[in-house]
Amino acid sequence: MKAKFQPLFEPYTFNNGVQIKNRLVVAPLTIYDSGDNGELTPTAREFWRDRFRGFGMFIMPFTNVAPSGIGFESPNAYSEENLATLQEYVQIAHEQGAKIIMQLAHSGYKAKRWMTKGYPVVSPSGDSRGRAKTMTGAEVKQMVNNFAKAAELGLRAGMDGVEIQGSNGWLIEQFFAGNVNHRTDEWGGSFEKRLKFPLGIIDAIDAVRQKYHRPDFIIGYRFSPERPYQGFTMTDTLKLVDELTKKPLQYLHISLLGFYSHPRRGADRKLTRMQVYHERINGRLPLIGVGSLKTADQILDAYNTGWADLIAVGRAVMLNPDLIQLIQTDREDQIETSFNWQHAAHYRYTPAMLQAERDHLDMAIHNPRPVRKH
Repeated sequence: MKAKFQPLFEPYTFNNGVQIKNRLVVAPLTIYDSGDNGELTPTAREFWRDRFRGFGMFIMPFTNVAPSGIGFESPNAYSEENLATLQEYVQIAHEQGAKIIMQLAHSGYKAKRWMTKGYPVVSPSGDSRGRAKTMTGAEVKQMVNNFAKAAELGLRAGMDGVEIQGSNGWLIEQFFAGNVNHRTDEWGGSFEKRLKFPLGIIDAIDAVRQKYHRPDFIIGYRFSPERPYQGFTMTDTLKLVDELTKKPLQYLHISLLGFYSHPRRGADRKLTRMQVYHERINGRLPLIGVGSLKTADQILDAYNTGWADLIAVGRAVMLNPDLIQLIQTDREDQIETSFNWQHAAHYRYTPAMLQAERDHLDMAIHNPRPVRKH
C-alpha cells in the first residue's frame, strides 16, 4: 500500500473506549432486498459477501423499528422473530472483521400502506394527501419505546451499536421539521418541542445500554444539514448539533450528496457544510463525513481536510466489492466509479438494484441531457 493512504488505516477510539481499526466506514446501503419479515435473502447474502472486508465499521441499512414504518424492502427489528436475522447480519460483519452498527429508522408518512402489515401509516401531523394519520401523544411515546426495543434486540443479537436515522425526511426528521410537524402539544411547535422526539429516543436507547451494563455499545446519530422547504436550515441543525453533543453519543453522521457542498441557508456560504459542522462540533464528538467519494484519492483528500474523523463510502463500495483490497495492494487505479453492464456479475447487485440501473439507463436514453452552448 502506498504510504500516503496510511492515515486512513489508523485506529480510532470512541469516547466510550471502543476502538475501530481504521477510519473507513461502509455507509448504510439500500439494496431493496429482504424477505417478507425482513430476513436476508440469498441475493442479499451474496451482495454482502466480503463487501466490507477491511473496513473498520459497517452501518446496516435502514432497519424498521415498527411495522407501521416499512417503506421498502429492508430489515426489521421490532419482534423476537427478527432476532435470528439480526444475528446473521452480525455474523456476516464480524467474519469480515468489521464492527456492525444497526441503523434504526421509521418511514413516517413515507411508509407504504401495502407493506405495513395492516398497521396505519403514521406521522407527526398526517400528510397533505391524507395517506397518514396523526400520531396521538400516547403513540409518540410508544414510538420512542419502539426505538429503544429495537436497540435492545440489536444489543442482544451482538450488534456493536446503533445509529439513529434522523435524516433524509424519515420520521425523526419529520418531527424536527417545522413545515412538517404542526403539532401543538409537547411534541411540536417550538424548536425545543420539536427536539423532544429525537432527544427522547437517544435517552431511551442509553437507558437500554445502562440496563445491560454495556457502556461499550455505540450510539450514533445521523442528520441532514438543511431542508428549507421542510422548515429547517443550517441555523436549525447547528443548534441541533449543539444539543446532540450534550448527549451520551459516540458519533454524528452527516447525510450529504457531496462532501464539498456548500450551505444554501443559515451558514457562511463560502465554507463547505463539512467545514461548518466540524468547526461547530469543535472536537466534542467525532463526525462521519460522506458524499460522492468514488476513488481512493478522493477518499484520502476528504479525510485530509481534517473536517471528518471517519469517512463513509457508499457507491464506491457498491461498485467495488473489494475496495479496501484494491487500495492496500496498490491497485487503486482499478477502482470503478460508474456502473458498467459488462461487469454486472462482479458487482453482485440484487435484482432491484439491477432494475434501478436499467431504469436509469432507459431514462438517459429517452431523456438525454441538452447540450450546453457556450
